[in-house]
Amino acid sequence: MSITGIAKIDHKTKNLIKRLDTDDIAIINHEDIDEVGAMGLVSSKVKAVINTAKSISGRYPNPGPGILLDANIPIIDNVGDQIMSLEEGSIITIEDNGEIYTDNTMVAKGEFLTKDRIKIEMEAARKNMEYSLDTFINNTMEYAKKEKYLIMGGVEIPEIDSVIKGKHVLIVVRGNNYKEDLAAIKTYIDEVKPVLTGVDGGADAILEYGYTPDIIIGDMDSVTDGALKICKDIVVHAYPDGRAPGLTRVEKLGLNAKTFISPGTSEDIAMLLAYEKEADLIVAVGTHSSMIDFFEKGRKGMGSTFLVRLKIGSILVDAKGVSKLYNQKLKPSYMVSLFAAAMVPIIVISTISPPIKHAIKLLELRLKMLLP
Repeated sequence: MSITGIAKIDHKTKNLIKRLDTDDIAIINHEDIDEVGAMGLVSSKVKAVINTAKSISGRYPNPGPGILLDANIPIIDNVGDQIMSLEEGSIITIEDNGEIYTDNTMVAKGEFLTKDRIKIEMEAARKNMEYSLDTFINNTMEYAKKEKYLIMGGVEIPEIDSVIKGKHVLIVVRGNNYKEDLAAIKTYIDEVKPVLTGVDGGADAILEYGYTPDIIIGDMDSVTDGALKICKDIVVHAYPDGRAPGLTRVEKLGLNAKTFISPGTSEDIAMLLAYEKEADLIVAVGTHSSMIDFFEKGRKGMGSTFLVRLKIGSILVDAKGVSKLYNQKLKPSYMVSLFAAAMVPIIVISTISPPIKHAIKLLELRLKMLLP
């Protein structure tokens, strides 16, 4: 059965997701589709995904393709770069054999990924993990040697308006399960009122939950204009050579920003900023800390992340995955035990306190009046 829809095209999946509708067919150039990208495509409810690259390269077991197929979104894999020159908005049709047409002209051909093929390729990827891990460790050590000045006072920390000293700082990164984890700590946010820091698109997640980001830090490639306009501080991540591509966008909006020159990732410098400004505690949501996390970001090592966490570890609480701690239903036996435990001090107090004993007696009488 053929699939017809409107072509939406972008080399960056995270940019494309923002403009997708249910009638669209997403055309991406995304080797090893990651979980965050796949979840974004699923939430957009696209008709199909055409990938010019290999959705599973075999370097590591990436979950993205499986997530898409589980959501009944077909993937046409490895079609080649020629389709990226197609005009966005074109009506395209994908035939059962993987041929892609527009105006009755074939513009590309790929093959449908099936669950059986994904299973086979994922198994092969797991077998490659040992080699990938060895390479990743070597790269991490090499990067760490070059970037050790990051934690030894070798970087200039920008001045900001937000007051961090003595406060908690919540850093939100657009990583796996970041929205669920943010929802899980909502009570903490309401009660403690930490300084809210969004790393690029993480700022929009903060907005989605009804809060205003105090600080936005990053390359400014995935955060919305709306978030930038309402935050107190904008800190643009600059390369070690001083180039800061994100600064141009901020200035075009008529906004002021500080630059933070540093190697590594934007979430690294968000943590470093909070630490150097004497935060009492740093709570992180959606951060990247594993080999697979870094492969999904296209990085070959994690030197700066290793170093920063080494420095700030004593005040860092990584809340990644915290939502999974709360997704179990309460069993009746738990409720009975909780009720029994709560009644013990009440019974003890009631036996030694006449006023409380009297109040319990009144409650008992009221219940008897209400019950048939």
